[in-house]
Parts: sequence; C-alpha cells; structure tokens
Amino acid sequence: MSYLKQAPLPLFDTLAQMENPRIAKPIDTTSYFNNPPAYVAADYNHACEFLYSYRGSSATFNAYRREIERLLHWCWFVQNKSVKDLTRNEFESFVEFCQSPPEAWIGLKNVARFSRAADDERQPNPEWRPFVVTVTKTAHRNGESPSRKNYTLSQKALQAIFSIASSFYNFLIQEDYAALNPVSQIRQKSKFIRKQQGKPVIRRLSELQWAYVINTAEAAASKDPATHERTLFIMNALYGMYLRISELTATPRWQPTMGDFHKDNDGHWWFTTVGKGNKQRDIAVSDAMLSALKRYRLSLGLTSLPTPGETTPLIQKARGKGPITSTRHIRLIVQDCFDMAIDQLKRDNHVEEAEQMSAATVHWLRHTGISDDVKFRPREHVRDDAGHGSSAITDKYIDIELRQRHASGRHKLINPDGSEQEES
Repeated sequence: MSYLKQAPLPLFDTLAQMENPRIAKPIDTTSYFNNPPAYVAADYNHACEFLYSYRGSSATFNAYRREIERLLHWCWFVQNKSVKDLTRNEFESFVEFCQSPPEAWIGLKNVARFSRAADDERQPNPEWRPFVVTVTKTAHRNGESPSRKNYTLSQKALQAIFSIASSFYNFLIQEDYAALNPVSQIRQKSKFIRKQQGKPVIRRLSELQWAYVINTAEAAASKDPATHERTLFIMNALYGMYLRISELTATPRWQPTMGDFHKDNDGHWWFTTVGKGNKQRDIAVSDAMLSALKRYRLSLGLTSLPTPGETTPLIQKARGKGPITSTRHIRLIVQDCFDMAIDQLKRDNHVEEAEQMSAATVHWLRHTGISDDVKFRPREHVRDDAGHGSSAITDKYIDIELRQRHASGRHKLINPDGSEQEES
C-alpha cells in the first residue's frame, strides 16, 4: 500500500498563519490527491473550524492540531473514507495505527510544517512527519540517536487521542456533520489506557539538586550579572511561584509585565498570571520571592519595586527590546543552568545525583516548588497559587503517605529465619 511507503503532507499551519475558516479560501487538495473525493474538503473545513475555536491558547491548539491531523490522514489515506463515517471498530484500528505507524510516517526530529516560498506563499514541508521518535535527555547526552524502530506511544499520548478525538466528534455532531461519536461508543478503553493505582510519580528535583541549581544560578549572576541575573530570577520564579514556562513568555493572550506584581491594601504582594485554560490567578509572593524581584529589577537599572500598572516586560530579551516570546528561549536558559549544576555535582562527587538530574526539564521546577511547599503550607493555599482545578491534584504532591508506606515495608523479611543479608 502506498501509504506505507510515503508520508502525507501536513494539513494545518501554525496558529499565527491560520485564518478564520469561515472566510478563508478553500483548501487546495491537488497536493494531496490527484482526484480528491468530495468528503476531503468537507472534513478539512470542519476540522479547521474546530481547531480555530482553540486559538486562545497556542499550546492547546498545537496539541489538538496534532491529533486531528493524524486522524484525517488515517481516514483519507488508510481507510479511504470520511472522518464522519468512522465506526467504533475503525476508531480502535486508528488507535492501534498510532501505536505502531509505518516507518515512512515517523520523523527523527521536529521540523516546521510549512515554509515560505519565493512567491511568499506557505508551502508544505516534505520533511515533516505525523509522528516523531525522540530519545531521553540522558540518552542524548550518552550519544544515542533516535531510531524509527524504537517509536512508542506513551500513555499520556494515548489519553490525548481519546480526549481530543471525542471532543472533535462532539463538535461534528453539533454541526450536524456526523451522526455518532465512535470514541464514546468504546466501552473498554482500558485495553489501550492503563489505570494507575496510587499516586503518580512527581518528577522533581531532590533537595540536594535544587540547592545546587539555585546556588549555581546565584554564583553565575554574581560573576556575570548582565547575562545571569535574568537566569537567577527565572529560576526563582519557576520554583518560588510554581510558574509554568508559558507563564513567563509573552503571547497574544498574555504578556507578563513588572506591573503584574502588585500590593494589596494590607501591604501583601501578589503576582497575577494567566495559565492553562486562559484562567487568571493571583499568586502569593513570599518575602524571598520579593527579594529576588528587587535584585533582578536593580540589575536592570529599575527601582527596587514596580509601580502600579508598570508595563516593563517581566522577562526581557538579552538583545534588543521587548519581552521573550519563545518558550524555547526560556528552556535554553534553564537548561544552561541545569548543565552548570550537573557539572558542579560531578566535581563534588555526587555522581548519582548528577546522572538523575540529567533527565530534568523546566517543568520539574514547578513540581519541586509545589512539593516543597505542600509540606508546610495548607494544601488549599498551594492549590490556589498553583492554579490546580481541585485539591485532588495538589494531593499528588503530598508524599508523606508514600514515605510511611515504604518505611513500614522496608524491613519486611522474605526468609522466615531472618537470615537475609542487608545490601551494602
């Protein structure tokens, strides 16, 4: 079959390039089909309207785009039918396809879907693939390269397929385009998605690792303030206020400024941000975080504290004017600090801690801050500062019960004579 040997072209451009589908020109299907069936344009237009409704968040748009694009590709090129006509059994086949796609559909790196041609038109990138295989940060450090044969679909990715596709079909039903939602008809999703007993593992830094990270950032800031005072503030904000990386970068939806730090009538400082789901929240600013803000502002030649309504970008570009608009830029700054801390851990003979930290990501800082604070702050306070939808989410960060369970089981015997040798 041809679809096994050749990957399809991308269907949807970036959010910034997407026009209102109700007024945009129709898709040119000649790049995808020699003689396109009539349902292709109808499927595509409905998908555009669905995706356009999620334009409030680029991260959400990108996640939904990925899953809807895969579904359309599979319907058109594998099943040769419209997305509206899928049955329950066929959707299960789609999920199985995503778990083991043909190698021609798997890329070895993330590339842009579209590029700008000489005539200023956006052209599909032939190097793009619907699926991408990656290696862990630790494996990459050890010189390992991604291989298409090692492609796997995580449980989180499987959950996204079911969730996003179900929302899509509910939309199609409301638009009178589809009659049924094949996802909701699947009664035993557990054959795809494992149910987890107990609390999930929270990816976070250990106390030693965090100490090395923040001390490394402080040392770098003292040595090269022009470069690393910003680094130090970013690390403080991600840990001290549990911020997500997207909450530090400027987007059309939200542009964090110094004025988002504000004092109430009681003299208490708060930080206002807009997070997942376009939800605004106020975060209690600790004395330590306020001191970090003062240090950062003074390094920029500003007054120690912001004035009401101040529009100075919170995280500024190193060169030029304006705020950082790329989460990738923030990731690189944090990773640079992580790398310096890892090197110092190795020099101080904390090899195991260094190796474990090599897998750390920016989001671990948010997890670490929440996990450390929930030990002594009321969980409802941590919940609201973190922007969790319920206390049940915050409870995942409370590991006292896990420690007690491990302590009670650590010394249980296997040999009834009690003759086991303790591990040295």
